[in-house]
Amino acid sequence: FTGFVLGSLFAIPMGLLMGSTKVGMKLLNPLVQILKPVSPLAWFPLGLLVFKDSGGATIFIIAITSLWPTVINTAFGVSSIPDDHKNVGKAFGFSKWKNLTKITLPYALPHIFTGLRLSIGIAWVVIVAGEMLSGAAGIGFFVWDSWNALSLEKVISAIIIIGIVGLLFDRIFTFIENKVAYKA
Repeated sequence: FTGFVLGSLFAIPMGLLMGSTKVGMKLLNPLVQILKPVSPLAWFPLGLLVFKDSGGATIFIIAITSLWPTVINTAFGVSSIPDDHKNVGKAFGFSKWKNLTKITLPYALPHIFTGLRLSIGIAWVVIVAGEMLSGAAGIGFFVWDSWNALSLEKVISAIIIIGIVGLLFDRIFTFIENKVAYKA
């Protein structure tokens, strides 16, 4: 959860910047497109180097790999705000802060939550891989340890649990997404 939250704290402002300015998009989009496809397995050694701890490395790989859907969906939501909405802010002389809180965020919020919903799914997948790599406690470690013990029934049980938890995360974020969606 820590990795997901940290990733989201970077992703939302980055997506807002990318979606609201052409310069932000030109500067950040290439970086996103280069880093987005990098496997969590490739990030793990860098996380170990920086944090000198497998727990910190796992949080790092969750954060770095789960933020991309939120960045992309936030940027899309902000960039697709209709001109009429933008003109209302100009007509009323909204400050940047008021424009952000009254126009940009309310319009982009469903897109942001779609990104968060996708990101939590990635975070859940990556935590399993991270725990397998780090040898720490957790469901990923349990799967690997069960495999090493040749306990196929425990592996299958863990897979079912992983799937159910993933479904619950998706349902929670879908519920929130539906609550924040604009209804005409």
